[in-house]
Amino acid sequence: MKKIFRFFVKFFLWLVVLSFAIVLIFKWVPVPTTPLMVLQSIENTNPKARQKHEWVPIESISKQLQLAVICSEDQNFLNHNGFDLKAIEKAYLHNKKGKRIKGASTISQQTAKNVFLWPERSWLRKGLETYFTFLIELTWSKERILEVYLNSIEMGNGVFGAEAAAQHWFKKPASKLSKYEASAIASILPRPRRYKANPVTPYIQGRKQWIMKQMEYFGTLTFKTK
Repeated sequence: MKKIFRFFVKFFLWLVVLSFAIVLIFKWVPVPTTPLMVLQSIENTNPKARQKHEWVPIESISKQLQLAVICSEDQNFLNHNGFDLKAIEKAYLHNKKGKRIKGASTISQQTAKNVFLWPERSWLRKGLETYFTFLIELTWSKERILEVYLNSIEMGNGVFGAEAAAQHWFKKPASKLSKYEASAIASILPRPRRYKANPVTPYIQGRKQWIMKQMEYFGTLTFKTK
């Protein structure tokens, strides 16, 4: 019994060490792919529907897009430690009233989920998401978290990352996106396979206008180094 217990303790410790090492590696190394990208590639039976993804440094991503996704997804991103407690409480009260389920995942949580975990809702995955969110907030800068996020999330059906999205929707590099184009891409993030950034529907146009107003209120985007 003691041998079995020691085995599981060692196994757990090795998993902790390995996960920490991977997080440290990705502090500097571009993330080549994500579990969702791999699963989509396996499930895709149409050879013409090629997955689009190209990593670019954050300096090559328009400041307008950086600001747009923060205003759209996580306006307290620069101030929280990975978890927005006020947003979680607000979402809990919203869902308790029986309204349409509303999430409260921060950009940090979404980054942890997209890069390190599988795309399935479960208590196990949520627990691991919390663990990896803590690790990246501990070891990465906010700028690095946003850089990985913008290079990893889906921004269209099979379109991953800012560079691929800019080329797919507006035929230009991510560095050249305008405020209007950036807000259009940010507006489809809740359901990137369902919505289109160009041309926009009346619903997406409304979200786009709201995001642009938030961008005006937010002002400039500055990061603290870690």
